[in-house]
Amino acid sequence: MKISAKSRYALHLMLELAMQDEGVNLSVKSVAESRGISEKYLEQIIPVLVRSGLVRSVRGAKGGYRLVKSPEDYTVGLILRTVEGSLAPVSCMDDEINQCARCKACVTLDLWEQVDQAISNVVDHVTLADLMDKQRRIDARRAAHSAQRGNC
Repeated sequence: MKISAKSRYALHLMLELAMQDEGVNLSVKSVAESRGISEKYLEQIIPVLVRSGLVRSVRGAKGGYRLVKSPEDYTVGLILRTVEGSLAPVSCMDDEINQCARCKACVTLDLWEQVDQAISNVVDHVTLADLMDKQRRIDARRAAHSAQRGNC
């Protein structure tokens, strides 16, 4: 299974919104500049996130976008499924009830179910808050490394 660029960018967008102080709105342009992602591409993703109720659009001079809930309430799985739909590794598992005529005799179905469960176990247990913590640690290491270089 390969996660699309659209899903990766949606996750970066949501992380950037999560990193802001409460009540701060971000423009698509500022997220694009901060994350090095095409503004046009983000403009295609943001309506999906707004329609799904994950992100709120705020109009006006200080308008932009912000998360609807706290970062702890968003799992990576929720975000990916909002953008992608199913994360199932094979199309016969997209529906709640397997519609494949061969599923009763399929020797590989159990394998695909295990792969699907493994993916879900990861993406459904990592939140935006977890990613925020990791981002802050990376930023702190980068700042410390930059400071050391300046002291040479």
